[in-house]
Amino acid sequence: MATLHFSPSPSFAFAKQNQPTTTKLSYIHFNPGKRLASQRLLKSATVVRSYKVVIEHQGQSTELEVDPDETILSKALDSGLTVPHDCKLGVCMTCPAKLISGSVDQSEGMLSDDVVDRGYALLCSAYPRSDCRIKTIPEEELLALQLATADD
Repeated sequence: MATLHFSPSPSFAFAKQNQPTTTKLSYIHFNPGKRLASQRLLKSATVVRSYKVVIEHQGQSTELEVDPDETILSKALDSGLTVPHDCKLGVCMTCPAKLISGSVDQSEGMLSDDVVDRGYALLCSAYPRSDCRIKTIPEEELLALQLATADD
């Protein structure tokens, strides 16, 4: 979130805190008389880093640019990719995948820690934290593993 600091002078300062998913920016000083330069600086200050996510589904690989605050499933569906899904909440387990490389945050999903540690994910609750490659898998594969670790 941006913070606006006002001072007695006619110009103002725009401070942006360093966030892991945005470009680091300390201060931009705006002069009301130089509107075009201010607009260019403001545009560069709001760039969010997205991650390259390659989804392997039914023998085809699709590359997506996914924002850190967007689930892989939502981006896949927005891009026209047809992948199995149902609840979009990380509960029903109909969008299972195996993480081949990279990392995702799936703390909102219902998978056990053991299953997550083995590289499994639910596309609906997986937020990319790096560039990654992920492969969809049959629902039964994940369910069997989730149930097996529940007995441990």
